[in-house]
Amino acid sequence: MDIRRWILACILPPAAVTNKEAGTVMLTGALTLFGWLPGVAFAIFLIVQEKRQAVA
Repeated sequence: MDIRRWILACILPPAAVTNKEAGTVMLTGALTLFGWLPGVAFAIFLIVQEKRQAVA
């Protein structure tokens, strides 16, 4: 499922972080509205952070 979230983060960043809190999804959506790249970067950051916490 991880590869699907990476692809989804590149196409539609808010959809990739739907398992997070509502504020996080809204922040990702706002960043995507300001520009596609900030939304993608934040979504990828959240995915990497979640994976890092799962390992630790």
